[in-house]
Amino acid sequence: MDISVVVPVYGCRAALHELHRRLVESVSTITDDFEIILVNDACPQNSWEVIEEICKEDSHVKGIELSRNFGQIMAITAGLDASKGDWVVVMDCDLQDRPEEIQNLYRKAQEGYDVVFARRAHRKDSFLKVLVSKIFYKIYSFASDGHYDPAICNFSISKRVVIDNYCKMREMHRAFVIYVKWLGFKQTAIDVEHDQRFEGKSSYNMKKRFKMAGEILTSQSDKLLKFTMGFGFLMSIISAMIIIGLIIYYFTGHVAAGWTSIVATNCLIGGIIIMVVGLVGIYVGNIFMQSKQRPLYVVRQMLNEEKEDADSNR
Repeated sequence: MDISVVVPVYGCRAALHELHRRLVESVSTITDDFEIILVNDACPQNSWEVIEEICKEDSHVKGIELSRNFGQIMAITAGLDASKGDWVVVMDCDLQDRPEEIQNLYRKAQEGYDVVFARRAHRKDSFLKVLVSKIFYKIYSFASDGHYDPAICNFSISKRVVIDNYCKMREMHRAFVIYVKWLGFKQTAIDVEHDQRFEGKSSYNMKKRFKMAGEILTSQSDKLLKFTMGFGFLMSIISAMIIIGLIIYYFTGHVAAGWTSIVATNCLIGGIIIMVVGLVGIYVGNIFMQSKQRPLYVVRQMLNEEKEDADSNR
């Protein structure tokens, strides 16, 4: 198998036939030995019915239906586990990632690269979505001592060895681009065109985005803990200086008044302590969830492929 194309499916029922047509046209110019893996993440629009139709029409297409909604990253992981291609493409189903760009990604990879990411030179997203993405990657770059380009998305092509190593990592909170970046290998990025959504709007609202950002930050870096420890040390120094000042003030014959400021200070310190304890609790919670060692996803059924092939990789 030369190329596998993994597509998580959620909320894009009307786009699937067009996606399939354009994928076949694009990948066929590279090789006839390819597979398209459509992973239905329990889409409420009955996308599975469309996937079944496409699988009946084209044996190149593999269908995977998850037992419930596990999220985009887990759907991608399910597709990667089932993939067999020497090269693996990951892309979204909404046709903002143009299937025609796969040829450019593959061509660049043949120059000796193990991973080629698509960089969205002109994003067709809302200003708020772009802004939130930039802020998150700025914070994450600081927290992880790395550099992450907010214009780079999941759309990419990777060599088999990269995907195999990615699939070995089974953390509950995961991000495709961040994990692949961490793996190393020879990587690059090329500018691609970014289209409007074929239909509807993204299911990732601001609440989901901030939730995902918090999970990634607290599961991939301990820098927040180090920051709070340093902040606590600074507060201790300031408190010690205030106490020394009050003692000097007392022995010089003055009475230090101001109960309001004392109460306010105590409330501030109490709030900081509770916040720090909560942050530590999040880290401990992540450890607890990971220690359960539950599967990252559960497959309900598969089409055009034996289910055991994917299960053996999980």
